[in-house]
Amino acid sequence: MTTDPLVPADFTVPRELLAPEFRLEPLGEQHNASDHAAWTSSIEHIRATPGWAGRGWPPADGMPPERNLADLRRHAADFEARTGFTYTVLEPDRDEVIGCVYVYPDREDPSVVSVSSWVRADRAELDAPLYRAVSAWLTDHWPLGRFVYAER
Repeated sequence: MTTDPLVPADFTVPRELLAPEFRLEPLGEQHNASDHAAWTSSIEHIRATPGWAGRGWPPADGMPPERNLADLRRHAADFEARTGFTYTVLEPDRDEVIGCVYVYPDREDPSVVSVSSWVRADRAELDAPLYRAVSAWLTDHWPLGRFVYAER
């Protein structure tokens, strides 16, 4: 992974995206229990989501909450360093994690930004609205240049 910032120094990174069905905020330690419950309840669904095939995440056997917390801390550090941005997808009116959005340099071509997202299996109907909202948000409000995001 690159250590170069993904966005210019003068760009103010958005701290939220609000939609009627969900809201996004930076993923952090405070989300650990709800994040862990969200993805561990939906492993097969996430792996079947466009853009996730062939990845090693989520692990088929899950992982302990302590390791999940370490991952959240890494994502938060990336956010602060501006090298990648991970947002948790929350219910619009409470702090219950229903998914995640990742904005990182592409592993094979760091000049391209790779965007991926997932939602819990019991909120699968939000996958396409999340894709549309995030795609428009990144296009209209972020200086990313070219990004790839598996279509829904």
